[in-house]
Amino acid sequence: MASSQVPTKLDYYDDMQKLETKARVLSFIKGDDGKETLILDATVFYPQGGGQPADTGFITAADVDSATTTTTTFKFTVQDVRSKDGIVYHYGVAEGCSGEDPKKEIKEGTEVFLRVDETRRKLNSRLHSAGHLLDACLPNVGLGHLKPGKAYHFPDGPWVEYKGTVPQNELQTKQKEIEIEANGLISKGGKIIAAEMSYDEACEWCGGSLPDYISKGSNPRIVKLGDNPGCPCGGTHVPDISDIESVKVSQIRTKKGVTKVSYTVEA
Repeated sequence: MASSQVPTKLDYYDDMQKLETKARVLSFIKGDDGKETLILDATVFYPQGGGQPADTGFITAADVDSATTTTTTFKFTVQDVRSKDGIVYHYGVAEGCSGEDPKKEIKEGTEVFLRVDETRRKLNSRLHSAGHLLDACLPNVGLGHLKPGKAYHFPDGPWVEYKGTVPQNELQTKQKEIEIEANGLISKGGKIIAAEMSYDEACEWCGGSLPDYISKGSNPRIVKLGDNPGCPCGGTHVPDISDIESVKVSQIRTKKGVTKVSYTVEA
């Protein structure tokens, strides 16, 4: 249904610290699973993907300019956000603040105000940024042969996987070295920036090459942590490496050609 619509404008894409924005309703539907769903022309909510969980928060009438204002006629609590074919779907529950049916108020073209849960966004951004920081540490601890694979930046047990192995007798030593290196980079700090750029410029930012899944001639979004090589990424991150605060590498293990590094971030 929504695939023919114009792709949702991602307001967090250029400003990863942005938590509020205004947009217009394109449709308010109930899916096959019974979930109420809002599709807007723009969003500041990050949709789950790339190993990073979705933002949560709320959407109200556009005349609301703070989380405490209650003059609106409806409130849509955002519980999950997903993206498909460039369209962002906001799943949640709509309520009429004055006993009204919210479906009468949330019509196509209605201007709405979006507000992301700041605490959740900051934690997810710290976890995501820490995962990229671990990537940057590997060459400095003699593990430059490992190549990035899957990642899971959820609070219940974040980890990053790499293609390649580490000798069993070196795992404990490398675990400590990675943690020391990561916290050294955190202490040093450095701005974290993200930008869309040409394929050739992205190659330069990423140390001379890009992963095979990035099409030549495309304009990928690259995230760069301080002076470290960049990498393709569509997620949100903290403004400075120092904002990660502290990393604890809880485990490193290698099996069947894959090395998995588990970690946590600490205040």
